Amino acid sequence: MSITAEEKQRVMKDFATKEGDTGSPEVQVAILTNRIATLTEHFKTHKKDNHSRRGLLKLVAQRRKLLDYLKAKEESRYRELIQRLGIRR
Repeated sequence: MSITAEEKQRVMKDFATKEGDTGSPEVQVAILTNRIATLTEHFKTHKKDNHSRRGLLKLVAQRRKLLDYLKAKEESRYRELIQRLGIRR
């Protein structure tokens, strides 16, 4: 259900704002989006897995908080990020 280290490295490289960037909101949101997509696929076959569903809801809430932070700080970065990730809102 979790993403592999190689996948995480690829996402970090794609969304990094500068070399060695692992903690910017863009990178964090991209990693969370990847994990959310993986869990969403998991629920297509395991509909009654409510323990993991709680974890999914926590991930979505965490991503929402990071996106709200980014929108308050710099809206242009926020708009570019949701465009690149294909997140609606």
